[in-house]
Order: sequence, then C-alpha cells, then structure tokens
Amino acid sequence: MNTVERQPILFLSHGAPPLADDATWTSQLHGWAATLPKPKNILMVSAHWEQAPTTVSAFERKNPLTYDFWGFPQKYYEVTYDSPLAPDLAMDVAKLIATPDNPIQHDENRGLDHGAYVPLVEMFPEADVPVLQLSLPTLDPRELYQMGRKLGALREQGTMIIGSGFTTHNLQWFNPSAPADAAPPAVSAEFDQWAAEAMARRDVDAILDFQHKAPGAHEAHPRTEHWAPLYVALGAADATGGLENSSAVDGFWFGLSKRSWQFS
Repeated sequence: MNTVERQPILFLSHGAPPLADDATWTSQLHGWAATLPKPKNILMVSAHWEQAPTTVSAFERKNPLTYDFWGFPQKYYEVTYDSPLAPDLAMDVAKLIATPDNPIQHDENRGLDHGAYVPLVEMFPEADVPVLQLSLPTLDPRELYQMGRKLGALREQGTMIIGSGFTTHNLQWFNPSAPADAAPPAVSAEFDQWAAEAMARRDVDAILDFQHKAPGAHEAHPRTEHWAPLYVALGAADATGGLENSSAVDGFWFGLSKRSWQFS
C-alpha cells in the first residue's frame, strides 16, 4: 500500500534565468534536492505573481511557462519544463483558503513563471511532479502568514509547499561584469546575517516586521515581493509542527543573498 510522506516546506532564493549557467548554485540546488523526499505535488508561491483575488495557475490544460523577463539571450526563452497539471491540488487549495466572499480564481493561460520553473528545472529535472502556482494576493506580512497557516495541512497529504523569492533583492547591486561570487555590498551581507540569525531563533515577529527590525531592510528589499513568499512558508510551518529549520543554501550571487531554508 502506498503511503503519503509528510513533506518539508521550503523557502528558496530562485535566481534569474542565468542561474542555470552557475555551476556553484546549481550544484547547491542539486545537492539539496537529493536530500528531499519526492512529493506527490508542489504548491509554488513565487514573488513574480501578484494577483488579487487569490488565483491559481493552469490545471485543466497543459502547464505552460511564462517567460516574464526581457533582454536575455534567446536560449533562456527556449527552456521547457513540462510538469504535469495538479487539478486535485487546485481543489484542495480552494477548500482550505476560499471563502464565499473571496473565492479562488484560476487562470488557464497562466503558466509557471521564472520564480517557479528556474529552480524546479534544477531540483526536479525530470518534470514528473505535478506543479500548481498560487498568486500573492497581497504583500501584507500577516495576511500571507495566515494564508500559509491555512495551507499547511497540505504537507500531510504529500504536497511540498515552496515559497520562491530572494533573501536580498536590490537589482542596483546586480553587476554581471563582476564574478558571480564577488563580495556582496555590506548591507546585503548584514541583512543576510540578520535573516540567518532570526530564522535560527525562530523569531516570527521579527521576520514579519523585518522592515523595522532588520539592518538595511529598505535597501535589501526596496520592494518586499521577494521576501513575501517566506511569510507563506512560515505560516505553513508554524501551523504544522513548528519552525525548526535549516539553512539549505547560502552565499551570494552578484551581490544578492541566495540563502534558502528548509522547514522540517
């Protein structure tokens, strides 16, 4: 008899399409993925899809990709990731978070954006796990945390919940003419250290209120959408057994912190 394995919850820094060319980072993602149980399906919350009311991606027809970036070499627009659809997961998500006043929407033309498929290509290259993407209906920390709490039960059904953002995300620091592993700006390093320590303390209040608690918060995140998926992951973890976590990836990529966490 097949048994459903409880899944970890992830927050990962997803990288731009050229992540695929970075041997260090792809090796880190491959190594991380090798330690993970294979999920029944994946619920992906990416920084690159803000839409209210809450909306899920295609689950009735082919799972397309959304090439939501500009000015890159043509090869990045030819990447494919033909993951199966996840209609059952879409129904489960709706049952958990939809209300009569706020029903879940779905968009059959919406594919996986680069915050979803770029890391999935590295971590689940066989593309044999069904994937559903969920929009960020708001950037409010506590609303997203509460949404995560409602979704947490999915992990007991074999769903891996992944928040995909970036631990620091100021594109003014991004300098592709320098080595990818060049020393980051001091404020990026300071924020990364603060984030690592806050997560180790399991300090939910500080993380949710990072704009007032973290050093260089407004420089590390001029806009908060790349930190916001962490709130969903935190809520899901906190509601289903606690916030024990480990830092699965660390280091910097063109000045941005690629630190990523796994909640067990």
